Amino acid sequence: MTVTTDSPHPGESRWLPGPAIDPAVARRAWRVAEPLHGMIYFVPEAHERYAALGLTGRTGYFASRAAALGPVGAEPVTAAFFNFNPRLVAGALPAAWERTTPAAVLAARLAAADAALTRGLGDAIHGPEVAEAAELARRAAESAAAHPQGRPLFAAHAALPWPEQPHLVLWQAQTVLREFRGDGHLAALLLAGLTGLEALVLHAASGEVPERFLRRSRGWSDEQWAGAVDDLRGRGLIEGDEPVLTGDGRAQREWIEAATDRLAAPAYAVLGADGCARLAELARPLSRAIVAAGLLNVDNAAPQRP
Repeated sequence: MTVTTDSPHPGESRWLPGPAIDPAVARRAWRVAEPLHGMIYFVPEAHERYAALGLTGRTGYFASRAAALGPVGAEPVTAAFFNFNPRLVAGALPAAWERTTPAAVLAARLAAADAALTRGLGDAIHGPEVAEAAELARRAAESAAAHPQGRPLFAAHAALPWPEQPHLVLWQAQTVLREFRGDGHLAALLLAGLTGLEALVLHAASGEVPERFLRRSRGWSDEQWAGAVDDLRGRGLIEGDEPVLTGDGRAQREWIEAATDRLAAPAYAVLGADGCARLAELARPLSRAIVAAGLLNVDNAAPQRP
């Protein structure tokens, strides 16, 4: 799939460069391995280590994901994270840096990843499959570093030193690749004319993620959420008392996802189709083990208070 399929811009296929690899192939490699990174936002190993630094509740999340940027304040983090209520971010930053340092938070995050992956993967953590997957993912992550423009959160994570143990190399590589894809996704959302809150409402209306989780984790009030629902309903993108996507809403989301896939593809071109398929093959049982161990339980997300 390419972004040109449902492009709103006539003639786009003539001036838009073709992807270096089939974006669907790259997307599969990323999606299958994503639990190996995503678990860090839910596991108690992370919450405990942030709390030991004086960072409780959501402050641990904001500080840990933003630490690669340095001791920044709320404004650049609100911009980079995109869909969080700015007041929520301001409750965490820059106050976190009065209690600890970005270097200490990054070390705590890596230690949490180590402990959680050890728990989730068991003996498989020492297997050759983890080492091979780590090598492939790192190649993709390092290749992505040739494309930092317009991707500030990715660039900050790509500059971090690499750990030595294969399972931590795999985790860090997938983290870098996730932020590479994420920065591209924000560009697609902006081009589609969506705010962060509107993007959340559309995501909830797709049925892919529970509205309850999105509202709770991103800090938007009932009134703010309802206002966005009304705006999107007026634009013909959602319908119904329990909002669902209209045909136009589905088409817009498909366009956004296709654009995101195309923007993420350069990272995986170095692997080729065979390398992407091999990364997905290696990562699938590892990710399944992570899910089976409960490391992605959304009820274990950071507590409500900043």
